[in-house]
Amino acid sequence: MKMQPHILSVILLAPLLLMQGCAPVAVTGATTAVSTVVADRRTTGTIIEDEAIENKFRLALWDRKELRKRVHVNVTSYNTWVLVTGEAPAEEDRQAVIDLVKNVEKVTRVFDEITIAAPSSLLSRSADGVVTAKIKTKLIAEQDLSTLHIKVVTENGVTFLMGLVSEEEGAIATEIARRTGGVQKVVKLFEYRESLRKRSEEEQDEDVNTGAQDE
Repeated sequence: MKMQPHILSVILLAPLLLMQGCAPVAVTGATTAVSTVVADRRTTGTIIEDEAIENKFRLALWDRKELRKRVHVNVTSYNTWVLVTGEAPAEEDRQAVIDLVKNVEKVTRVFDEITIAAPSSLLSRSADGVVTAKIKTKLIAEQDLSTLHIKVVTENGVTFLMGLVSEEEGAIATEIARRTGGVQKVVKLFEYRESLRKRSEEEQDEDVNTGAQDE
């Protein structure tokens, strides 16, 4: 029986975790990692790439000290689609941030949701965090959904939903977000599995046809 690559990757990682200290804790951590990776619809490589994209952007922004002082931005990568939220005081600052994101390797699509405004207050950011937490709690309670498939980001009362979902799952998640207190607007940035499947089938058909022509 052929083992799935993402399962094999985590199994190979488990012995390393066991070497880091207390064995029971390491085993628990490895088990959790296996469960999380297996349940995630992204490949193991894509999960790692999403983390790398976010970290590379943070490092790039850190090197731009003056820009970093002027803006407040958050970058969220899911399946190499990148959402950029926050505030920038001027258009040139907004564009500078977006350029940094676009220069990060492996980014396939960028959603620019930066508002031209002064950086939001800590109180506002805290309120956004509460809203995001409430939505995630409701998603967890929904039997037909998994928070591993949906990323929730809230900025100034606007909630963004990302993820690899079916159209039905997307509709359920959107309705849950809309009915959550504190949400002013919901923006859907989903990749629908039906569309991905259809695109994959079309690409396979194209490959077959191309092969037939070559012969």
